[in-house]
Amino acid sequence: MSSHSLLKWGIRFYITLFFLYLFTPLIIMSAATFNDSRFPTISPWRGTTLKWFEELWNDSGMWQALGNSAIIAAGVLLVAVPIGVACALFLSTYRGNGKNFLYGLMLSPLLTPGVIIGISTLIFWRSLGVSGGIFLTVIAQTTFIAAYVMLMILARLQRFDRTLENAAFSLGASHFQVFRRILLPYLMPAILSAAVIAFLQSFENYNTTLFVKGHDTTLTIYIASKVRTGLTPAVNALGLILILITILFAAVYELKRRHEARQAQVDPETASEPLSR
Repeated sequence: MSSHSLLKWGIRFYITLFFLYLFTPLIIMSAATFNDSRFPTISPWRGTTLKWFEELWNDSGMWQALGNSAIIAAGVLLVAVPIGVACALFLSTYRGNGKNFLYGLMLSPLLTPGVIIGISTLIFWRSLGVSGGIFLTVIAQTTFIAAYVMLMILARLQRFDRTLENAAFSLGASHFQVFRRILLPYLMPAILSAAVIAFLQSFENYNTTLFVKGHDTTLTIYIASKVRTGLTPAVNALGLILILITILFAAVYELKRRHEARQAQVDPETASEPLSR
């Protein structure tokens, strides 16, 4: 067997191990949802049941925590995305001497432990009379999630052709018109991706949220408390539902992307038909 074949089989073996490592815990967690056992496990198998979905449906505390997490994630999305886009646009056009310093300053929340962000946010806002809760959680999470958004928008801006802006300005377009008709449509895929990342980062956050949540429990905090008081497969049922929802959205996005790719291939052919006659 040649070295090229060995390398190819080695890569395939590594990829197989990687996907097994990635998906095996999810498969085991999903299977434990249907096991008639008080503890989330697949061994020993005590029979197939759907009662954990019923227990999940009747768990008002978990649904309230899920609602709080969704509200916080939506709030973080609405705040972090505009801030991240604004920071990226500023850094992409700023030519001053302090650009590297500003870039490092905007990235510093990513290098700061979430515990420190949570504690410092709580201390600062408490001195202003604001107690912990949903509002403070949104503020604390936005501190570092906006930096993720900024990085994604900056990566998109690095491939932007600035001559399009210059041509628009030469034709008399205002800055707002250039942004709305040229820059914003170009950035929209990155903005949508950043919005999804911001929502998921907020939804799964634990360290920062633990210190600023106040009396409003989020899903991650609620599940962590369940680990101490007694975890049941109802949590697995919730995880399975979230996985299925994620797969559904990913499938819809992929179908939409393929449809747009086919449309992009058809449109040039359609446009060239009158010229060929």
